[in-house]
Amino acid sequence: MALRTAQSVVTTGTTPAVISPPTTSDTIAQGDFGPYGIHMRVTTTGTLTNVSVADPNVTAQGNPGTVTAVACPATGVRVIFIPLSAVSAATGVATVAFTSVTGVSVELYRA
Repeated sequence: MALRTAQSVVTTGTTPAVISPPTTSDTIAQGDFGPYGIHMRVTTTGTLTNVSVADPNVTAQGNPGTVTAVACPATGVRVIFIPLSAVSAATGVATVAFTSVTGVSVELYRA
């Protein structure tokens, strides 16, 4: 697990800080979120991967929230929105999991 940093996009242009490869479980601190969340750009080159953003909320019985994975193609790009609600009140971070990290790169932008 690695703590990742997001970037701001500015009018003069932003050079992407590419995370390649991510780990199978990365975290993002609440302080790196923009006022709406984070846009995560996932690029794959030859490897199918599913990306899941953990839901830190629990039901009345303490069960974790249901997570729906986003399928990323073997070669392609997906942009996934990570809302502020993905940040755990207990830990102060959002957790993102990848089923495979071979040929995967990620960019994080404040939203």
